[in-house]
Amino acid sequence: MQFTWRDGLEIGVVALVFYRILLLIHGTRALQILGGVAVLVAAYAIASLLQLTMITYLLGLVFTYGVFALLIIFQPELRAALAHIGQTPVTRLFRRVEQGPVEDEIADAVERLSRSGVGAIIAIERDVPLSDFIDSGSSLQAKVSADLLTTIFTPYSPLHDGAVIIRGDTIVGAGCILPLSQGAVAHRSLGTRHRAALGLAEETDAIVIVVSEETAVVSVARNGALQVRLTPVQVRDLLAGRAVKTNG
Repeated sequence: MQFTWRDGLEIGVVALVFYRILLLIHGTRALQILGGVAVLVAAYAIASLLQLTMITYLLGLVFTYGVFALLIIFQPELRAALAHIGQTPVTRLFRRVEQGPVEDEIADAVERLSRSGVGAIIAIERDVPLSDFIDSGSSLQAKVSADLLTTIFTPYSPLHDGAVIIRGDTIVGAGCILPLSQGAVAHRSLGTRHRAALGLAEETDAIVIVVSEETAVVSVARNGALQVRLTPVQVRDLLAGRAVKTNG
């Protein structure tokens, strides 16, 4: 059997697909469950080899109905995967990029909120639309400003207990409900705002800024990870697309 360039191409494509899948599920509950599935597959292979009819039959039923169960369990991960697939260089060409004043206004608001010990969560939409989450709160069409952001998160104001969502240079939603992270057990020690920020960062490519009400520490969630103890300057640099080294 002769090895051709087509064989090499197929191997490369399959390897790339598996690599992308591993990147998508890394650090999520999907990776843990994938290990359990691997154990069941190995058990099925051994049972078939040893001709253990009853065990083979039962495992076959598990695989048959397990597919539907996994589709339900991994609905958020599947939605995130499809959203990531849609993030092509072509789609980015049509994304409006606002740089400069918007970053300054957000960083200024973060500094004020942190200094005052006021809790806040601000999500910046990127390639993946956040329309579903905007619909969970109050729809706005207001230009981003530090004054407005600090006013929204003022304690006891109608919209303070939820997330603000920014699209381009416009605040499009306030009081929005974000999905809580279902990731590692370590996340359980985090507050609700931090878990909500991680939840959105796991499902979309949004950048989510959190100001802790208890500690006034500023954190940023993106790509399913949380950066903590950022300064307002670091937040501005991160929003502008510059590399940021965290303080711990």
